[in-house]
Amino acid sequence: MKDTIFIQPGQVAIENVAKPSIQFPDDVIIHVLRACVCGSDLWGFRGQDDMAAHAQNSGHEAIGVVDTVGDAITTLVPGDFVIAPFTHGCGHCAACRAGFEGGCLSHEDNFSNGAQAEYMRYQHGEWSLIKVPGKPEDYSEEMLKSLLSLADVMATGYHAARTANVKPGDTVVVVGDGAVGLCGVIAAQMRGAKRIIIMSRHADRQKLAIEFGATDVVAERGDDGVVKVMALTQGVGADAVLECVGTEQSVDTAVKVGRPGATIGRVGVPHNPKMDLTPLFFRNTTIAGGPASVTTYDKKLLLDAVLKGEIHPGKIFTKSFKLDDVQAAYEAMDRREAIKSYLIVD
Repeated sequence: MKDTIFIQPGQVAIENVAKPSIQFPDDVIIHVLRACVCGSDLWGFRGQDDMAAHAQNSGHEAIGVVDTVGDAITTLVPGDFVIAPFTHGCGHCAACRAGFEGGCLSHEDNFSNGAQAEYMRYQHGEWSLIKVPGKPEDYSEEMLKSLLSLADVMATGYHAARTANVKPGDTVVVVGDGAVGLCGVIAAQMRGAKRIIIMSRHADRQKLAIEFGATDVVAERGDDGVVKVMALTQGVGADAVLECVGTEQSVDTAVKVGRPGATIGRVGVPHNPKMDLTPLFFRNTTIAGGPASVTTYDKKLLLDAVLKGEIHPGKIFTKSFKLDDVQAAYEAMDRREAIKSYLIVD
């Protein structure tokens, strides 16, 4: 089968490798139909994360059709159309029962890998995979894009809003205008935020954020951005902040734009090894967040909202590529020519 392989910083390639097979009784082999490139994939592509040369890439978002199931799988059969969340919860441990399967206590291998391929092995699929009604051909390409967003970014944006405790009437600041930040705007609106301030420097992302429900745009970064947010909020700051980047600057901004007692929902993969917690103490700021509870959110509300047409998160996919053109898909995101690159696999 075709698989995306990390060659070196700035280069990925398609190679023919063995099709994955069932290794454990709770494995599911998925024939991938649609996948994508995540902002977190770019850390290795840009050489900012150490990755072994000629290693399977970390693509982790997919929708597809069940090909084979292990003997322990009772919830799915070959032919089922599924969303493959990047988090793999068991559904019954204390973490999963509390709705935090990103920290599932039953498994050590809780995350997807190798989704940018024709087939992927999905471990612990009994509870975590999301069955979609009908078959892929029943849906438009636009709907398939929104369904794919439920494998990660829409659920991650919702996780930022949930852990930031966004409530009806709140003023919310979203730090980051990538796919997760834009989905965070959708999530904040779903949870009843009255004012949603997106921090974004890019016209295409600003336009989409406003379409999704943002009420204000702050183009400035760093301390200049903080000054602008404080001016917009009459010097008070936000009730809740969604941190959707993970850099030292984005976390620093998130801390500074919240009012005293604000909560920050942090879902950007951390790339800030140094953090002074003193300002948080004196402002009674809470920082929460982590890997998203994808299965929980999809089952409880997000899949239904997408199928009913209440939300349209698939609009974050602004360029489409064949799997054979995965290098171009990475480059488009790296150059900010695409908000998120969509991979057509079948």
